[in-house]
Amino acid sequence: MNGMNGVVTSVCETGITVYPNIIGGRRVPPISGEMIDVHAPGDGLVFAAIPRSNSMDVDAAVAAARIAFEEGPWRGLSALERGRLLLKLSALVTDHMDELAELESRDCGKPIRQGRADIIALARYLEFYGGAADKLMGETIPVSTGYTAMTIREPHGVVGSIVPWNYPAQIGGRVIGAALATGNTLVMKPAEDAGLSLTRVAELALQVGFPPGVFNVISGYGAEAGAALAGHPGIDFVTFTGSPQVGTLIQKAAADNHIGCTLELGGKSPQIVFADADLEATAPVLVNAIIQNAGQTCSAGSRIVVERSIAADLIERLAPRFSALVAGPYHTDPDLGPLVSAKQRARVASFIAEGEAGGLRIAARGSISPEAPAGGFYIEPTLFVDVPPHHKLAQEEIFGPVLVVSTFDTEAEALRIANGTDYGLVAGIWTRDGQKAMRMARAVRSGQVFVNSYGAGGGVELPFGGFKKSGHGREKGFEALNEFTATKTIVLNHG
Repeated sequence: MNGMNGVVTSVCETGITVYPNIIGGRRVPPISGEMIDVHAPGDGLVFAAIPRSNSMDVDAAVAAARIAFEEGPWRGLSALERGRLLLKLSALVTDHMDELAELESRDCGKPIRQGRADIIALARYLEFYGGAADKLMGETIPVSTGYTAMTIREPHGVVGSIVPWNYPAQIGGRVIGAALATGNTLVMKPAEDAGLSLTRVAELALQVGFPPGVFNVISGYGAEAGAALAGHPGIDFVTFTGSPQVGTLIQKAAADNHIGCTLELGGKSPQIVFADADLEATAPVLVNAIIQNAGQTCSAGSRIVVERSIAADLIERLAPRFSALVAGPYHTDPDLGPLVSAKQRARVASFIAEGEAGGLRIAARGSISPEAPAGGFYIEPTLFVDVPPHHKLAQEEIFGPVLVVSTFDTEAEALRIANGTDYGLVAGIWTRDGQKAMRMARAVRSGQVFVNSYGAGGGVELPFGGFKKSGHGREKGFEALNEFTATKTIVLNHG
């Protein structure tokens, strides 16, 4: 076993790095022996291989997690000791910053500064939940004389987690931190398109002393390994981030086993810009909120809802910024990188083509760098304006660097448009009127609302989740600890 930068993986004769499953503290190949090629989004070339795990691999991982939860040393560790292990893992992730950022950027295609930011966020999640592990308290309840009643929070048991390809390190980090801080054990299935960083983090977790079976990672296709994990009778809770369609399948599988689930299922997040907004400060934030990770972000600010009287002025500020955007290879640190796969590029391109065919006006397009290899999955950032709020491009999650602009005349109309999709994940409100900002923030159906800023899903400390088809449950922040635990009530009769 060998590899660069300390990665304990194997390198086959073709020079492709092979990333194993991590099950029960061991690096193991898939039971079937089948592997999946991993393509670099920047050039389309195969640079790694991951296991094509099946239900038998999932059985092995869940069994290892069950043993670790019920019989191993993990069960006997105090909350303080669990927290200290997470803090050690956070420090080791920081020590491996360059290696992990390079891996995340190459795997996902995102500019290297974004890959680095994602690993910083991963380390911060581990640090936050490491510090919070011994601060999850129960309550005492006054019942009657002679009785003392109390509640305690207990882990669910074995958690199954299915992580998407857009932010494997970040989204994986928030699950690892909260699930393990609360005493659960974990079986994590990264997306087949990108998720190598999580295998590496599982290796680092073993180095800092997490007992075998506490944190397991299995790779494979969603329809095979993912479905087997979501429906496995041996798990006690499941988390999923992805599309509403797959989220429905996950929830049905959880219901069959009578277990809970946390679902984060995307968004079509509005940026509501009123006439009194500071447009000079607003415009660059609006652009950044859609090109972050090439628009492949559930919380991307993908539609602007602007007051008609200033729409032309705002578009004049947005158009040159869009025209100047360049998509390029991750190592050149461009404005945005490629999309994650040829399939995703084709999907986004179909939305753009449909908008053009339907007569929607394109106010500006970015460009693709001449340094971008021909085999990469690049697409030009595109700004559509005068888009009817009911149009497909203003209703559906495109998941690419495509921004649509719609207009309104009244506050009530702005609210109808903002709330007029199936989603409700994040919203931005831009106004200098404090009363208006609070009215809108209270009325918009969204899990997070930013006023005169837009943090997207950012903020380790901020509870994150949606309304409507954006899912249910909350991740991040202290509130996530409640998701990964159940309340037990104890009543003592002491006379």
